[in-house]
Amino acid sequence: MVDLFGNKFKSQIPSPEEALVGRKQAVAVADSHFVNGNPLQPPWPQGYEVVDFGMGCFWGAERIFWQVPGVYITAVGYAAGYTQNPSYDEVCSGRTGHTEVVRVVYDPSQVIFTDLLKIFWESHDPTQGMRQGHDMGTQYRSVIVVYTESQYRWALDSKEQYQDALSAMGYGEVTTSILKNGHFYYAEDYHQQYLAKNPGGYCGLAGTRVKFPAS
Repeated sequence: MVDLFGNKFKSQIPSPEEALVGRKQAVAVADSHFVNGNPLQPPWPQGYEVVDFGMGCFWGAERIFWQVPGVYITAVGYAAGYTQNPSYDEVCSGRTGHTEVVRVVYDPSQVIFTDLLKIFWESHDPTQGMRQGHDMGTQYRSVIVVYTESQYRWALDSKEQYQDALSAMGYGEVTTSILKNGHFYYAEDYHQQYLAKNPGGYCGLAGTRVKFPAS
C-alpha cells in the first residue's frame, strides 16, 4: 500500500522528531452541524462534556453518535498525534501520529458517559491495532481522549470490563489507548457529517458482536 506522498504503508507511529510540522492556520468548517443545526465549535452550553473517540473511519463513527439522544454535536477530526492542524492527506501518510476521531459533545444530564463507552466498544473491534477491518494504517487505531478525571476512571474501568468480555469469546488484547486532554484538530469541512451529506457513502465499521457487560 502506498499513500499520496509515495510512502510505503506505515504501521508505526512516528516520533515527534519524525512527524510533519503542520501549520498554524486551522481548517475552516461550517458554523453549524449539518444534521441538528447546533454550533459546531465552542463555547458549548454550561455543564456539557466532551470526549473524542477513535474507532476506525470517522465517517461511520460520527453517524453512530449524532443519533444518540443527549449528544449536542459531533465533529470529525484528528487527535493523539503531533502535527499541528494536519490535512487529511498528511494524516493518511502516517507521518503525523494522529488517528481519525469523532468529537462528541454531550449533556451528561441526558446521556451518561458509560452509555457512550458502551457504544464505542461495541461499534468496532478494539483488538486490531493499527487497522480497523480493511482500513489499515495508524490513523485507524482505537483511542479514547478524555477531558475529566471521572471520564478517565470510567474509560479505564470499561476497558478492563470489555477485555474480560472479549477474552471470554476468544479475542486478543485490547489495543485502545486512553489519553488525557489531547488536542483535537477539526478535519476538513467536507468530512463533517459526511454520511448525512452522502447517504450512500463508505462506512467500514463493524463490531465484534461481543456485548459490553451490563453495569
